[in-house]
Amino acid sequence: MRSDETDPVDARLGARLAELRAEHDWSLGELADRSGVSRSTLSRAERAEISPTASLLNRLCAVYGRTMSQLLSEVEAEPETVVRSAGQPVWQDRASGFVRRSVSPPHTALRGELVEARLAPGADLAYDRPPVAGLEQHIWILEGALEVTAQDTAHRLDTGDCLRMRVWGPTRFRCADPRGVRYLLAVVRP
Repeated sequence: MRSDETDPVDARLGARLAELRAEHDWSLGELADRSGVSRSTLSRAERAEISPTASLLNRLCAVYGRTMSQLLSEVEAEPETVVRSAGQPVWQDRASGFVRRSVSPPHTALRGELVEARLAPGADLAYDRPPVAGLEQHIWILEGALEVTAQDTAHRLDTGDCLRMRVWGPTRFRCADPRGVRYLLAVVRP
């Protein structure tokens, strides 16, 4: 099949296979040794130059500890490309004064997402650990001021400021503005 005729499912499957290998921090050679599939076949499958056989997928699923159904469900459908404002889920923690709007179209196979967050005046959120170690966060202040503490380093951010960090341990977000703070949080899974 020519590259301009690549099956969309094969393309998504190839991308997911490459993501799984990267998540395990394996080279093509290491995956070849673990799966018994040649490096060239693995490379071609990840680039969607071939349509993987059931046997190939079975070997890879065994290495990654998932069923074929699980793997295929991760690539079944294209993620929504647009989510309208009215369709963006909003979650509120009334006790802390935190409001979170999931801006990005959701899809489990995507690594990045955008979140609009608001903290009420005086709100103070402390997390004892990240949901995923090494999570990358970009915090861009749209209105107000925010104090962010990560890895024992405190940062005061004012309107227009942006902090990029990898989260390995406890973090704290404290509203530093008497009017509240609104910020954009870009989250990228490692």
